[in-house]
Amino acid sequence: QVQLVESGGGLVQAGGSLRLSCAASGRTFSRHAMAWFRQAPVKEREFVAAVSWRGTNKDYADSVNGRFTVSRAYAANTMYLQMNNLKAEETAVYYCAADPNCGGRTTSDFTSWGQGTQVTVSA
Repeated sequence: QVQLVESGGGLVQAGGSLRLSCAASGRTFSRHAMAWFRQAPVKEREFVAAVSWRGTNKDYADSVNGRFTVSRAYAANTMYLQMNNLKAEETAVYYCAADPNCGGRTTSDFTSWGQGTQVTVSA
């Protein structure tokens, strides 16, 4: 397993932007599929975006497609989520996740999780 630490969350106005980072430890980061999920109060954790271990395949939830961009920097063992035109309903704790296999869109597809970073979007 890899250890994951998210950062970059904060308070932003609706329509604003934030960039989240997920720093991974472990020499096998480059072989892991990675993803972002989010969880709002009293809601289930939901898929946001994913990137394959090669970085060539990316997948987005319909609700964020065109506004969010996932990327990874192998030299820094870090994954990013650029979030533009944020909406109030996207207030949530954002988690990064890693999987040594193919990953996917559900929480059960991932074996390693970070502690999360709070994103608050004011209306």
